[in-house]
Amino acid sequence: MYAAMRWFKKKAGLPETKQRPSPDGFERYDFFERAAKMVRAAPKEKKMKRSFSLWLGLLVFALLPAFAQAPSAGMGKIHGTVLNPTGAPQGSGSVSLSTDGGATLKYTFPVGADGTFSGEAIPGVYAAVYRAADTPPGKMVDMYRGVKIVEGQDLAQDIDMTRQEYVDKLPADQKKALEDLKKQNAEAIKANQVINTLNSDLKIVNQDIKDAENARTQAATDLGAGATREAVDAKAADIKTAKYTEIETMMTKDSAVMPDQSILWTNLARAELGLKKYDDAEANYRKALALATNAKKPIPDVMGVDNAGLGEVYARQGKVTEANAAFDAAAKVDPTRAAFHLRNEAVIFFQERNADAQVAAADEALAVDPNQAILYYIKGQGLIQKATVDPKTNRIVLPPDCTEAYQRYLALSPTGPYAAEVKGILDQAGEKINSNYRAPKK
Repeated sequence: MYAAMRWFKKKAGLPETKQRPSPDGFERYDFFERAAKMVRAAPKEKKMKRSFSLWLGLLVFALLPAFAQAPSAGMGKIHGTVLNPTGAPQGSGSVSLSTDGGATLKYTFPVGADGTFSGEAIPGVYAAVYRAADTPPGKMVDMYRGVKIVEGQDLAQDIDMTRQEYVDKLPADQKKALEDLKKQNAEAIKANQVINTLNSDLKIVNQDIKDAENARTQAATDLGAGATREAVDAKAADIKTAKYTEIETMMTKDSAVMPDQSILWTNLARAELGLKKYDDAEANYRKALALATNAKKPIPDVMGVDNAGLGEVYARQGKVTEANAAFDAAAKVDPTRAAFHLRNEAVIFFQERNADAQVAAADEALAVDPNQAILYYIKGQGLIQKATVDPKTNRIVLPPDCTEAYQRYLALSPTGPYAAEVKGILDQAGEKINSNYRAPKK
């Protein structure tokens, strides 16, 4: 069929359709849009539990009012952070300095929301007492002895309740609660490390996909203007293989670590499709689709991408019926992108040189959006495969609807990349270009 098209062009004195590097890396034409560019990040990091009901201590004092201190030039400073038993900053409350083990609070400094405190005191040796905002009178939460304030110096002194001395004094129920929190936090930290790795890998995957799609352009740049088409093709194929192989390796690893994340299976399938591992790609698109469909809140755009991915897998293998069903499912589940998915279906069949399938797909896509110029070109290119030549006039006889498809392409894209080619075909067929044609409204 395409050999016949080349014959018609030669007969009409028309050049072959110029091959352009496309955004998706397909060498032949530049109007394919990759649905799988839309990717989602891995799950958000898990929040660690930081709240812990502070123990009020075992010691009870009759707290005496502090005597007023006369201002003195020879003061020292103290600052620090209050850390609760989980290791998190403990906001609010106060830290006081006492010279009699907590009975009298000579200096009191408020604890900020971030757990920090600071203040000045006369040089000396104190006990630092921490009291929470709701600590009853006569009780304390924690105390540090031997806190030495030196004139002209700023002492760093944390109130650290993670120390074993403090933990050992906790009641049994609070010790157990603390151990449970530590265990949960350790699990959260481990999970967050995994998620961070996945997100880092997904960034690489996104770039690899872009690089694979732009492989031909990059190959032409690397090889220079004097490179043959065959050399550029070979170089582009090498780039694609390297990029898709890297994606496959990372996503195989990551999907084993977090098998419940649909985006990992989607990207793995995308790589396998690029490597022409069609059976593996089909299986993993199906895994991704099942996860997205059965999620607590189904994800229509991801389901659309996965169905479209299956459609491409089938189309590349010539399984037209299966491909049509998959692309129809993509359009149905993700109606806001129906025109996008159906357009790609037509493009893929066009790339695979399946004339009948590309015409049918173009018609279906145009029913959703009749103003996509390239679809009329694709339809015309499919229909012209059944054109004949009038032996008397030596003109091309276009089949029904072919002329209209070309006329509509020119109406929507009069200076488009295929306008000269289309005008030449219509001229060779003796068809007058209808400059008054108006595109239909949506």
